[in-house]
Amino acid sequence: MGSAPQIEAGLAAVGLSWDAVAHVILTHLHADHIGSLGDVMAAAPSATGYAGLGDIDQIASPRPLVAVGDADRVFGLRIIDTPGHTPGHICVLDPVGGLLVAGDALIGAGGGVAGPNPQFTSDLATAHESVKKLATLGFEVALFGHGEPVEAGASTAVAELAAGL
Repeated sequence: MGSAPQIEAGLAAVGLSWDAVAHVILTHLHADHIGSLGDVMAAAPSATGYAGLGDIDQIASPRPLVAVGDADRVFGLRIIDTPGHTPGHICVLDPVGGLLVAGDALIGAGGGVAGPNPQFTSDLATAHESVKKLATLGFEVALFGHGEPVEAGASTAVAELAAGL
């Protein structure tokens, strides 16, 4: 909640404004991930919002959201269904840049990767299957909703985590 000023500052830092925002992808329905949606959509009136099918009906948005899932692409980014943390959790893979936006399917932990926080995960067994699914993908960098990013060797770290589940 209340993150629109920080998002705007991030855009400005790379020479952009809200006019450049055409897509807003929500990884899942938890308030710490969607709390600024109204402000963001108001500031970027041409943007289309996206969320996973299993979560979309529970997300309040000033404009209708588009349901996305496995193999869908948004702005060249691949959407990956990763249920478990929430029923409609999704991750976003930039196959060209080698970057995974993991949302809360994974957590950055001590320079590495951990599974989702069991306290806030609706179905831990399904979430672990989603981690195993992510382990089959190739990416160098992983960004998380919580914890520091892994900036090198991220898919190897996820594969090691998945092997222990």
